[in-house]
Amino acid sequence: MYVILTNKPGEFRTEMTEGVTQVESWDYIFYGRKRANFTIARIEGAPRITIVEDAPPQIVNRVPSKLFEAFDTLEEARAELNTLTHYGSMDIELRAAS
Repeated sequence: MYVILTNKPGEFRTEMTEGVTQVESWDYIFYGRKRANFTIARIEGAPRITIVEDAPPQIVNRVPSKLFEAFDTLEEARAELNTLTHYGSMDIELRAAS
């Protein structure tokens, strides 16, 4: 199974934990500015996904992966990411993260 995880600089980040493996990562560029990073990750079993707030006191949440929309294939996850990040003729780009 695959899930889409999000990092929003200055707000929160998602950390890889046991049972969660990064497959690929994309920077979301909105009108020339990086606004977020999306990671497609493979999950095995029923891991918890760790989300950490950037601002003090840096609250940590461990969310059950069953609460995330899951995709059977990498291609389905990519298609959903494309749907989530494009709207009309807005200047939006998904760029492979380094």
